Amino acid sequence: MLATLVAVVNGEGVVLFANAALEDAVGLSWRSIEGTSLLQYFSQPGTLRHALKGARGNAFAALRYDAQLRRHGGELLPVHVIVAQTEHADEAVVELLPLAQQARQQREERLAHQSRANKELFRNLAHEIKNPLGGIRGAAQLLEMEIEGRELREYTQVIIHEADRLQALVDRLLAPHRRPPMVSDVNIHEVCERVRALILAEFPNGLKVVRDYDISIPDFRGDREQLIQAVLNIAHNAAQALTERIARKDAEIILRTRVLRQVTFGLQRYRLALELHVIDNGPGVPDSIKDRVFFPLVSGRDGGSGLGLTLAQTFVQQHHGLIELDSRPGRTDFRILIPLP
Repeated sequence: MLATLVAVVNGEGVVLFANAALEDAVGLSWRSIEGTSLLQYFSQPGTLRHALKGARGNAFAALRYDAQLRRHGGELLPVHVIVAQTEHADEAVVELLPLAQQARQQREERLAHQSRANKELFRNLAHEIKNPLGGIRGAAQLLEMEIEGRELREYTQVIIHEADRLQALVDRLLAPHRRPPMVSDVNIHEVCERVRALILAEFPNGLKVVRDYDISIPDFRGDREQLIQAVLNIAHNAAQALTERIARKDAEIILRTRVLRQVTFGLQRYRLALELHVIDNGPGVPDSIKDRVFFPLVSGRDGGSGLGLTLAQTFVQQHHGLIELDSRPGRTDFRILIPLP
């Protein structure tokens, strides 16, 4: 059940044991891996051969280095390798830590920390902003009652309108932390279909929303409305980023669902997880904000509130999941991960 890829090998590198994580990474079953040479799964096996020789000769207790693991199909996976001795003279334990997984765990820790900081920030905003706003609005209303000129009343109306707008902004920031989740059975494809209908109703021409569903995904317990809002915020941002392609009639958003097995995220390993992709062929997220898109009030669009992705991440985190971003010009992929029963 370890998230780390582990193999026990003899002095020649023949696999005596391989755990489930290594099976998943290589793309082969343990029956196919055990009894074969672990060296063949590395793009440069010489370093591992040297490390195993050193382990046999007690040259070190543990050796670490970076390498490329060759997966089934030829894809290379960057890993950090740890070769350690065992109590048996002709055996060694080889641990493989995917570098991308380490980087992802660090990102997840940052996101979790940022989410907690946001929650505290929003509480403070409610206290520090709402009370003065109420006073400003009330004073403007009293002042309006004393003013006879219509032109001067327009100024008080501006004050009242702007106070209401700021009040609405604070309410939106606080909304996900106020309302308790309405838990029920959720079918993720009903969520996707609702989002698809809403997007196509707003952008009926020039945008294609493609379904790519794994219909075997089971229902799970969650807040259906929160998930609809989370996916809708992402898809709506994607549609707004596709303005030029919509004009050219070649804009596309893909809603893709898959099941992941034995996956680790949020510093916890899950037997099954939902993987939902929202992919668009737009210009991509600007590099200047790519690392901050889930922070509140950060927006890459003029006039944007910068709250859509913050709320989406909050709603997904309330389902013990997270959202990841992979973006480059021509392809932006928001990946939602949620544990399944």
